[in-house]
Amino acid sequence: MKNIAGLMKQAAEMQKKMEQMQAALEATTHEGMSGAGMVAVMLSGKGEMKGVRIDPKLADPAEMEMLQDLLLAAHAEARRKMEAAAATEMQKVTGGLNLPPGMKLPF
Repeated sequence: MKNIAGLMKQAAEMQKKMEQMQAALEATTHEGMSGAGMVAVMLSGKGEMKGVRIDPKLADPAEMEMLQDLLLAAHAEARRKMEAAAATEMQKVTGGLNLPPGMKLPF
């Protein structure tokens, strides 16, 4: 019975750490850039787009397709940074224990 109580206590502690980690990640912002910095996208730690910065030189109607591609690339980079930060924090909380495939953070 002591082992079960100990496991329950560890699970409760891990859950508390997970909640703290998620709150800390939500407060972060991740920026992705493309086109040598001409386009930037800012994402919250939950992946919500918080801002976009576009160099005025790209406002040429003839360059709209390139601008759209650059926005997608900047968003993808910001998303990769956000996911890497979440994975790093998860490693800290779980003590390096890898999650089973398909089990991810709830955001």
